[in-house]
Parts: sequence; C-alpha cells; structure tokens
Amino acid sequence: MPNGQQDFITAPMQVIAHLQPDIWAKANQLHVCKIISEFAHELLLFPQLLQEENEWGTYQLSPPQHPDILYIFRARLLPLQHWYIDKASLRKQVAGKSAPLDSILFITEFTSELGISEEQLPGYLEEITSTLNGSAYTLSKPGLTARELAQADYQTFEHAMSSGHPCFVANNGRIGFDSHDYFQYAPETDQVIQLIWLAGHKSRTAYSAVAELPYETLLAQELGPDTLAAFKQVLIGKGLQPDDYFFIPVHPWQWFNKLALICAPDIATHLLVCLGYTPDEYKVQQSIRTFYNISHPEKHYTKTALSILNMGFIRGLTPYYMDSTPPITTWIRQAVGGDPYIQQLGFTLLCEVATVGYHNFYYEPFGKQCAYNKMLAGLWRESPARVLQPGQQLMTMAALLHTDNQGNALLPALIAASGLDTTTWLQRYLHCYLTPLLHCFYVHDLVFMPHGENLILVMEKQVPVKAIMKDITEEIGVFRYNTDIPEKGRRICVEVPEELKILSLLTDVFDCFFRFLVQVLEEHAAYPAEQFWQLVADCIYAYQADHPQLSEKFERYDLFAPTFILSCLNRLQLRNNKQMVDLADPAGSLQLAGTLQNPITAFKRTTQPEQLLKSV
Repeated sequence: MPNGQQDFITAPMQVIAHLQPDIWAKANQLHVCKIISEFAHELLLFPQLLQEENEWGTYQLSPPQHPDILYIFRARLLPLQHWYIDKASLRKQVAGKSAPLDSILFITEFTSELGISEEQLPGYLEEITSTLNGSAYTLSKPGLTARELAQADYQTFEHAMSSGHPCFVANNGRIGFDSHDYFQYAPETDQVIQLIWLAGHKSRTAYSAVAELPYETLLAQELGPDTLAAFKQVLIGKGLQPDDYFFIPVHPWQWFNKLALICAPDIATHLLVCLGYTPDEYKVQQSIRTFYNISHPEKHYTKTALSILNMGFIRGLTPYYMDSTPPITTWIRQAVGGDPYIQQLGFTLLCEVATVGYHNFYYEPFGKQCAYNKMLAGLWRESPARVLQPGQQLMTMAALLHTDNQGNALLPALIAASGLDTTTWLQRYLHCYLTPLLHCFYVHDLVFMPHGENLILVMEKQVPVKAIMKDITEEIGVFRYNTDIPEKGRRICVEVPEELKILSLLTDVFDCFFRFLVQVLEEHAAYPAEQFWQLVADCIYAYQADHPQLSEKFERYDLFAPTFILSCLNRLQLRNNKQMVDLADPAGSLQLAGTLQNPITAFKRTTQPEQLLKSV
C-alpha cells in the first residue's frame, strides 16, 4: 500500500464492529422518522390524526395491505408540509404488540403506496441497507460535539457530516463498494487517499482547459517535477514517448474494480498505461468522487469517475462533457464572475478549469449515455483555500443541518460562538446565500443546484460573510438560448416551461434546504418558523429594492405566489433508482404532485420595488 493509506484487509469482524443492536436500533429509529416525514411530504403516505394538543398531534400510519401493522408518533406540521416528528415518540405495533422499527420492512410494507416496481425494489432496498450501515457507523463514533465542531476547520466539517442529502431517503447507497471499500473511501471514515494516475494515448484522450492552464502548466502544478519525471520514465521504460500521452488521475477503486479489467485490451496495447500513485495525500469530499489535496490545499480539487450507484446515478464522468466544461467556465467567469453586484456580494464560483477524458472505442457504438463510456475522465476545480483571507474559515453549508451524536444541533452552537443574536446571524447568512441566487436567476437567467453540499460558506468568527458555489458546469441551467455561450458549452441551455422556472428557487432553496433549516431552528433554537420566513421575505424585498429595473421579471416569476408545485425527489428515485433524471431533458423528468403553500406569501407587500428604493 502507498504511504498514507491504511490496509483494511484485516479480521472479518472489523468491518462489522459498528453493527451492534443498540446502534442499529437507533439508526432505524432515525431513518424511519425520515422516511415517514419525507414520504408524507411527497404525498405518498397519509398519516391519520388521532389527537391534537396545541401545535402537536398524535398520528397513526398503517399499510392498507397489512392492517395489523401500526405506526404511532407525535408530530408538528411546519410550513411547506414538513413533518417534524418527535423521534422518541415513534413506535411500531404488530397485532397489538410492540415491534422493533425497521426501515427495510417499512419500505416493503408500503410498497404499493410508494409505487416502486417489483423489479426496482431489491436494488432500492440495498441502497436503504447501505444508508443504514453508514448511519450506524457514524453513530458508533464518539465524534465532535456541536460546540467543538463550531470551532473546527474545513475538512473536519466535511468529514463530520452524517445525514446525506436531506430530502432523499436512500441517500448513501454507494452500491459497488464492498465493506473494505466503505472504510477506505466513504467521506465519514475520513481516510487519507492517494490517487492513481494513468497515461492515455492522445489518439483516445482529450485534454481541455481554460486559456491560462495549458496541459504542461497543469501537470507542473499538480504533480511537481519529481513525480512528473518518474511518470515519464515509466513510459520511456516501455519504449513509449511521453509526448504521445495525456495523464489522467483515477480513483483507486475505479482502477482496481473497473479499469484494470474493462480496459484490458487498451492496457495490453499500451494505449493506456498505469503510472502509479502520486505522493500527495487527499481526502474524499461529501460528493464521494471529489478529492481535496491536504498535502497542498492550494492545489486543485480533483474529481474522478467512480462507477458506483449513489443517489439515483452511476457516478461516472463522461469524456463528452469534459470537452465542453472549460468553455462553460470561461463564459460563466465573464458573465457572472464579472458582474459588479456579484463581486460586491463576494459570491465566488469555484471554476472547473481543466478536464481530461478517455474514449474506449469498444463501447463508443453504444452511445454517450452508456455507463461504460463514463468510466475514465478527470476534472480539476479551483481550490476554495485560494479565496480565503486571514481570519476566515471554510464550512460546507450542509453543516447548518447537522446534529451531533448527542442530538445537539450545530447551528445554535455556531450562533452562540458568534456572539450575534439568531436573527442577525440568519440575516447575514441569507444575504450571503440567497441574494446571489436571486441575482443569477433574475439577471442572468441562470440557476444552480444550490443544496448544502454544493455550497461552501466563508466564515469569520462563526459568521457567514460570503458563499462559494461549486459544481458550476454540470449542475447549472440557463433558461434561454445564449449565443454568448461557446457552442461547445450550450448543453447548459435548457428548455423549461415558463411556470416551472421559478421552481429552481422555490424547490431547490425553499423546499430542499430552508424547510429543514426551519426544523433545526424550531427544535434546537426555539426560533419560530414564521420569523425565519419573514427574514427570507425581507431578504428578497431588499434585493428587489436594489433592482427596480427588474420589476417586470419579479412579477412574472413571483416568489410570493400563494402556492407552488410540489416537485418530488424521492418519487424520482423510486421510479428509477439507477437514473433518476434524463440529463438531456431534466424538466421532462420531474415528478410533480400537488402544491405547497408558500410560507412567504403572508409577508407579501403591496409597495412596489421603486417605492422601496426611495425609502432605503
């Protein structure tokens, strides 16, 4: 094994040491609460109210096909049809007798209501089991308390996260990893990893980058002279010319489990050559296939193909997209990064500056979406360490939803450590996060995928001062055909029905993040939901007052509309857990069900933005 990596091929009981009865019961209790909450939110399950007391109710839930099974719990309905369940109250009865909570059984009991096919069900259950396994592992670790974590550094935050995407029930599947792989490559295990590099012949490999980063410059930065010389010598030793090859970073799992076998013909003919490990040490990020260089934090993030199934997709990287990524970066740097208002906000885009992709000609006839054509590619993204000023720290925005193993939330600990009151802290946060998203939508017709893992907050004394957006070429959309975007990059121009465009904010921000933040504030900070949503409304009106020239757009895409369509993420995964969305037609893939009451409608003003501007 290379220096810095651990050998987990040890006693067979070591990989299951965390699977203890009390821990497993706790993992299932938390997860069944999440299942009920999210599936009731998506109108798949309909708990029945038995008794109401103040804002709380006692509810029961029974699968029609199994009337002898009963789930009983206390819950509050928060805005956006969010089921805040008292976890300690949840219990299960079978034929009147107490029974243990079991997420896997719960899914099978309600299979008909969930609409999952018999063909899809076993694979989905495997993802549920893997998610529970990950939860049991994190529960088995002492971990940092919320108060301790509030003082932590960026990578400590990144590896302390335990809950995955807040909406998805099966959010840590990682199907393809064996039990050893889990301990070596899962973010929560916090292991040091070294990357393997390959050389791909230029007849099969393409390198693309922004203008200031030619191939030789990137290699010099990422590998350094000693490693670069050693890699070239590997090729020379085989009688090959280094100038005939592009070098490609590879996830170790991908090499041992996929490439060394599937690419055997190309390896045998030296179209593909294994160069070995690099000395730099990395840590995997929450996004599972992206690595942060801990030896040299100023170096780029490295993103690699990883052919495991996780949360609705095989996590490969396609060489076809790689070629278009730098042109998109160049455009977005100018269009958004150069926007004076964005610069004033400090909103920073982590640009994806270079890519490399290898074409396996045996599988080319099967099309660009074939998983075998997404197995060997790499991407380099700017490091957030480069944007820090003295006294600043980085923190994944996902941390705002984190609770420690004692059940204490991080957010109140951050606010307490900042010395600010809760309202002021939240106002600062909304200005950093929500305001730039509003500007990108209304001015640039541009939307991101702004969930917690994709956002990095820059903190000063535990207070957010600006936000950093990543995944800016794969998970963005432009709502108009923009001729300023280079032709290669126009894949980000998407056609979306007018009435669905505003969902990029109402769903992705309100429903998929703020909904959960509200429960944290209610449960752990005694901060009322209505007060938070008032702050959201105030933030939006402050932006509108700054941009009265956009009044027509504010009216056309009204964030204060009384209701909006409920777009369901779990329904996507239940329908097809291997590919939730057709990337060529994301809007056409949406699963829509009913409507949600907009929590900021209550704070809608009649004053026009022009009048607001005069009053500030």
